[in-house]
Amino acid sequence: MKKLKRYQYERYAVLCKVTYRADFEPEKLGFSRGNYREIANRWGNICARVMWRDNKKEVLVVFRGSQTMNEWLLNCQCWPKAKQFKGCRYNVHSGYDYLLEQSTNPIAPHYEADISLFTQLQRILNPLILAGKRISLTGHSSGGSMAILAADRLERLYPNSIKRVVTFGQPSPGFKSFQKAYLLHRRTYRICCDIDVVTFLPPLPGIYFHVGKMLWLHNERIYENISPVKRFLLSFFSWIVSPFAFHYMHKYIRNKDFFDDI
Repeated sequence: MKKLKRYQYERYAVLCKVTYRADFEPEKLGFSRGNYREIANRWGNICARVMWRDNKKEVLVVFRGSQTMNEWLLNCQCWPKAKQFKGCRYNVHSGYDYLLEQSTNPIAPHYEADISLFTQLQRILNPLILAGKRISLTGHSSGGSMAILAADRLERLYPNSIKRVVTFGQPSPGFKSFQKAYLLHRRTYRICCDIDVVTFLPPLPGIYFHVGKMLWLHNERIYENISPVKRFLLSFFSWIVSPFAFHYMHKYIRNKDFFDDI
């Protein structure tokens, strides 16, 4: 597994923060309007943004985390959803699967009626992958879980198409069967910040499992793949004092200096 560089961390963190903005402007990030697509749900809320440059091989896919009441409630929909792709079966979080399978907003020119968010994403990415580009996915909170689930599906449909997956404050997306089947452990980085309680959700230890490499930013250092028990004990006091203070994207961006430029 390659090391996640500071500039990469900062880029993904900034993307995850600004994707919540209704006035998102790709030009400010160096992407032209012609190389930018957005996907909205049936209520018109932007859930995913796709952007790329003609002279670069990387395509960036950014998933927004929970923002509406309906989306927050879906985090509680933690019963298993059985999925099957290319003969592989596994169980994932029903709520996050719904977020990928929800209908998109049928507004021209980039939205189509009666197809799922993932199908819309696949139709955008298909010509880019066929042109030789590779996909990097990122997301904050439930958007991180969407990025994980979408990346695994895309890798099964287009082998070796995924360059990297980086998530921030991500709850667990699936059961043990999904952890075993996940194709991208060595290309997935799960960033956890101090005592962000959302990263411990759903609160069902031994049932839900994370994937990829965990990087825990705590007390001015990075802990790699630290055990959940040790992580819990190290942050127990702070967890009681301020349980949700460390979940927001500005906290993750503030920790960008942990990452090397080399």
